[in-house]
Amino acid sequence: MKRVYLDHGATTVVDKRVLEEMLPYFTEDFGNASSLHSFGQKAQDALSRSRKAVADMIGSTPDEIVFNSGGSEGDNHAIKGVAYHNLHTRAREHGKGKRFHIITTAIEHPAVSRTCEYLENTGFDITYLPVDDKGLIDLAELEGAIRSETILISIMFANNEIGTIQDIKAIGEITIKHDVVFHTDAVQALGKVPIDVNELNIDLMSMSSHKLHGPKGVGALYIRKGTKIEPLIHGGGHEGGQRSSTENIAGIVGFAKACEIAGDGMSEEIKRMSAQRDRIIEGILGRIPDSFLNGHPQHRLPNNVNVGIRYVEGESMLLHLDMMGIGVSTGSACSSKSLKASHVLTAIGVKPEDAHGSLRITLGRFTTDEEIDYLLENLPKIVEKLRALSPLGRV
Repeated sequence: MKRVYLDHGATTVVDKRVLEEMLPYFTEDFGNASSLHSFGQKAQDALSRSRKAVADMIGSTPDEIVFNSGGSEGDNHAIKGVAYHNLHTRAREHGKGKRFHIITTAIEHPAVSRTCEYLENTGFDITYLPVDDKGLIDLAELEGAIRSETILISIMFANNEIGTIQDIKAIGEITIKHDVVFHTDAVQALGKVPIDVNELNIDLMSMSSHKLHGPKGVGALYIRKGTKIEPLIHGGGHEGGQRSSTENIAGIVGFAKACEIAGDGMSEEIKRMSAQRDRIIEGILGRIPDSFLNGHPQHRLPNNVNVGIRYVEGESMLLHLDMMGIGVSTGSACSSKSLKASHVLTAIGVKPEDAHGSLRITLGRFTTDEEIDYLLENLPKIVEKLRALSPLGRV
């Protein structure tokens, strides 16, 4: 049986070049970057080189990069950090009882949406912008939602389920016009599409290593100089005082190497994965009746396919594909154990019964055309079998 991994939106295999770069920092150059002796200084040098590599990937300066444990921590730090700063320093200006306001969308990753829900329960006002049937926000509606109390706009760069890419540059221009801090969760976008934080007017950006063939448990938050934000973790003052904790040097080195590799080959990878993505979409929609694409047909990540297949459960398809050695996901990998229909799919207008029949297929650097052939050969057979057994039947 073949082993075909097509769930790179959940995580990626560590590139062997990344692993080779990391290994010495476990057993040879293992020092604490805060130590003054030569062992520590060697670790500090690796930390500085890595900070520059990640900064170069997004067009920032090294001192604007704060290393952390990954996307969820970055989202929490960005949103709570701005909220707490305003609560602690601007509350008196606005008067007692004034509620600060945050704008986000209905299709954010739970690391953003649940953070906003938490703040909502502690006294902040949150606006959840709707999206259209392709997953895009209305820019006029965004601008119309801004108030004098608005302190932050948090809108993801590219959706983790349906792959839709927002007009980040236009959003950034709106936030500059109204002097509001702009945060974007770029966990899925980093390494898949070009990102320049200055050109796009981004103030805060969450990133994660394990989505671009780096190690798990490491990422970064870009914090534009001058952006007022409080730390979540207090202690020894690491990472410019923004994230206290002894740095994970091996992980950070791996993250930096993953960024370098992704940056060097990005244009070729975009072409290759986009072609594979489109072949999967055409193959599924052409071979499986009553199937449809979720997300924007053009403004989407080059490695993301999300399809709805009516009259069959996504979990059943996933398990049957797994028995054939094919790994995909149904809905978001972070919430795939939930029995509820995907909040992203329902937000774009997919009926709950159709949302339960969704498959997310996400490609990586090492995905081959032969693996795609194997998927397209087996998925239609599985759907036909499941439909024959399904109480939902077919109309």
